[in-house]
Order: sequence, then C-alpha cells, then structure tokens
Amino acid sequence: GLRQRWYPIAPSWMVQENPLGVTRLSEHLAIWRDESGIPHVIEDRCPHRGARLSLGWNLGDRLACWYHGVEVNHEGEVIRVPAVEKCPMEGKCMVQSYPTHEVQGAIFAYFGDEQQPDAVKLQLPEELTDDAYGSFLSTALWRCNYRYAIDNVMDPMHGAYLHAKSHSMSMGDKSAQMRLSETGQGWIFEKESQRGVNFDWVEFADTGTFWMRLAIPYRKNAGPGGNFTIIGFVTPVTEQVCQVYFWRVRKVSGWERDTWRFLYKNRLEGLHWDVLEQDRVVLEAMQDNARTRESLYQHDAGMTKIRRDLRILAQKQVNTQTSHA
Repeated sequence: GLRQRWYPIAPSWMVQENPLGVTRLSEHLAIWRDESGIPHVIEDRCPHRGARLSLGWNLGDRLACWYHGVEVNHEGEVIRVPAVEKCPMEGKCMVQSYPTHEVQGAIFAYFGDEQQPDAVKLQLPEELTDDAYGSFLSTALWRCNYRYAIDNVMDPMHGAYLHAKSHSMSMGDKSAQMRLSETGQGWIFEKESQRGVNFDWVEFADTGTFWMRLAIPYRKNAGPGGNFTIIGFVTPVTEQVCQVYFWRVRKVSGWERDTWRFLYKNRLEGLHWDVLEQDRVVLEAMQDNARTRESLYQHDAGMTKIRRDLRILAQKQVNTQTSHA
C-alpha cells in the first residue's frame, strides 16, 4: 500500500476494553482505547523482547506487555520497566506510533514515511462528516490483493452482469459507452447515456486518503430517501489480503431516517451482503497473476486510469526513498 495516506484499520466496535492486534499494510498494530474512549495505535511490538503488546494489559494511557510488564504509551515511549530500577529504556521512544482519527464507526490511522512522517490532512467525503446523512458501515476481509478490490469498484459495468439478479442492479442496459471527467480531487468514470438505473458511475478521490463514491438505485419498497450512496475504502492487510469498508448512506432525517434504519436492519442488510459476497467470490477465485494475462476494452478505462495513477504515486515514493537512502 502507498504511504503518506490515512487508511481505515478497524471498525469501532472491534476496539473495546482489551487491546486489539491487527495487521494493516503488512505492519503489526496494537489498538486500544484510553479512559476517555479515544483510540490509540502503536506498533504491536514490545521493545524488550518483541512480544505482542496487544496480548497485554490496557492501562489507559499505555499498554503493559504480558511477557515482562514493560509499559509503553501511545507515543511509543517506554514509561516503566517494572522488573528493573532506573532502566535505560525508560523515557525513550522505541516503538512506532500512528496518528488516529475515529469517524462514523471506523478508526483511521496515518501511515507515513521518512519524507512525510507527520500526518497529512484527512479530508473525508461529506457523507461521512455531515449529520444530514445516515449511514451503516459494512466491512470484511477479502483474500485478494487490495488492487483487485479497487479495480472491482472502478468497474461500473460489472453490476449489470455479476449483480444482475440482485435487489438493486437488475435493470438497465448491458452495454454502454463510458467517459472520464476530472474533479477537483479526483475523477468520475460513468456511462454516457444511463444514470440512476444501475451501477452507472463511480468517483475516485485522493484527499489524504483514497476513497470511492457511487450511487445505486433502491426499489420503492426500500423506504424513503431515494437511491443510496456507497462510500468505499480498501485497506491492504498483506500482499494477498485486504479489508474493504463500505458505508451505505442515505440523506434522510427524522421519521424517514428511522424508517430506513429499521428496513435496513430487518430486510436490506442481508441483501447488501449478498452483493458483496458475489464480489468477494469472484475476486478471491482470481489467480495471483490475473493482471498479467488480461485483454482490456473500453469499459476498463476507469480501472486502467486508477492503476496508472497509483503506479505513478508508488514510483514517486520509491524514488524518494532511494534518494534518501
């Protein structure tokens, strides 16, 4: 995964009283909450012998290693080594720390590098920051490279085929001319002659984090609020595993929001998971080298652009690291 960006690393509900250990961008992280409920993230490694700090105790502003009780705070500083008096480790920052931000049911962490160790500004789409919107978060681990998951979202045409028998993408044409248009923070890939019928457009943005936005039609029995919006993120876990985050959003308030929330939990959520499972099954079944044997056509222009853009960003970061070596 690319550095100098924020990534969602865990849904909020996963981080309770005990520390949580996760792997993101192939880095082992320990997540916990302090006495005020604020989440913190540090490298999941005790500086003494390398034991996982996430296996230890939550002391509020710090974690204590299960192995020998070494205490490390949210800045990665060793606060106390109980087994030794005046240990030289105390007072030293010996563990990597990660800036964090919690929003709409997810914990984000910033992954910097030598060029940009301090966190860049995190700008999220209005659907995640404006109280006028109601949302539900769905997240899952997919056993595929994160780039395959991004490719999937940047491909509106697959909705008319893979999801043709779903609750929301059974209508519309099965062929289309596509176009790309720039925005101030990214670009939109869309069908030229169809909107609001199927998965007809997708937006990609880079605003300190990579996110995607699309709209899918709801049927009339889905309650008030019109079509629903999806805000998507993909976080690399390892080379062959990623975690997807999809917020399903509607701009509704009052009794309309209550109605939609009731319908979502009692009827719609399972249908949404059915669609996600279709994506997962196809992507996980792809060979690791599938990208090397493709024959692309016009509908793949959005996918091709995102691949090129990410490759350029990655090469810039590699060149910078090489020049500083």
